[in-house]
Amino acid sequence: MKPFMYVRAHSVDEAAAAHAGRPTSRYLGGGTNLVDLMKLGVESPRTLIDVSALPLDAVEELHDGSVRVGATVRNSDLAAHPLVRERYPVLSQALLAGASGQLRNMATTGGNLLQRTRCPYFQDLGKPCNKREPGTGCGARDGVHRDHAVLGQSPQCIATHPSDMAVALAALDAQVELYGPDGRRTVPAAEFHRLPGDRPDLDTEIRHGELITGVVLPPETAGLPSAYRKARDRASYAFALASVAVVLDIEGSVVREVRIAFGGLAHRPWRARRAERALVGGAPTDEAFRQAVESELDAAEPLRDNAFKVPLARNLACDVLGRLAGRPSAS
Repeated sequence: MKPFMYVRAHSVDEAAAAHAGRPTSRYLGGGTNLVDLMKLGVESPRTLIDVSALPLDAVEELHDGSVRVGATVRNSDLAAHPLVRERYPVLSQALLAGASGQLRNMATTGGNLLQRTRCPYFQDLGKPCNKREPGTGCGARDGVHRDHAVLGQSPQCIATHPSDMAVALAALDAQVELYGPDGRRTVPAAEFHRLPGDRPDLDTEIRHGELITGVVLPPETAGLPSAYRKARDRASYAFALASVAVVLDIEGSVVREVRIAFGGLAHRPWRARRAERALVGGAPTDEAFRQAVESELDAAEPLRDNAFKVPLARNLACDVLGRLAGRPSAS
C-alpha cells in the first residue's frame, strides 16, 4: 500500500494552488484511467486533488454562438446533449465509440483529454519505456507494435494517444481552456497533445499547476456535416487501430472547408492539414478525396507489423468524406 494525501478542492483557485505546490500531485476526476495506473504502479502521486465537485459540469451556449463544455461534464452526458448532437454530431459519435457505457458515465471531459497511452510497455514496470521512465528505451520498437504509431513517432516513443473524443475536438477546431498560477489561457485542441520528440514523458502542453476548466466548440463548425468512424479489433470497448473525424462544407460543387483528424496513428490526434489544403477549392470527387488523403499519409513511417494502418486509415477517411459529400465512397 502506497500512502498519498487526498485534497478535495472546492474552487478552481484552490485546485490549481494545491497542484502547483505539490510536484507529484495529480488531479482526480472520474478516475477511470488514473486509478488503474496507480494500481499498476505506473503512477505514484503523493497527492490526489479531487476536482469532481468543482462547478465545471455544465454545457452552455455562449453569446457568440460557441458552446462551452465544462471539464467535469461526463462523457455520457456530453454525447447525449442536444446542442452537441445537433451541431457537432462528430463529437457525439466519437464519445459513443469510446470505452463502455459504465466508463462513459464516470469519465470526464478533462480527464478524457489527460488520459495516457495504453501501450503495454508503458503499463508494465518490467519493460523499458521512455514515456514512463525516460532514458530506458522503447521496448515497442523491436517488440509488439501492431497498435502503435505510424505518423510523427520518434526513436524514443511510438505510442499512440487513445482518446476518441480528442480526435473529434481536433477536427472541430475546439479550444481547451486552462487555468493556473499564471492565469487563464487557451490552447487549440489540435495542438494540446504533443508529438513525442525527445520528451515522450510529456503528453500535453499543460503546465504544472494548470487545470483544464473546459472546452469551447466554435460556431464556425457548428451545424456542418460531420462524422466519426473508428476501426478496432472488436465492436465495442476497444481502442482505435485507426479512426477519422471529418467536418466537410460543400458549396455547390466545390469544397468550401474541410477538417480531417486521424486517431490511432500518432502520439496525438493527427490533423491532416496537407489533405485539407489539397481539397479546399476543388470538386468533392472520390478521386480527389483519395489523392488528398494519400498525400497526407505519404509521411507515414510504419514499422514491421503496423503498415496495415496506412491503407486502413485511407479507406476510413475516403469513406467518411464520400458519405458526407452525399454518396458512398468507392474505396
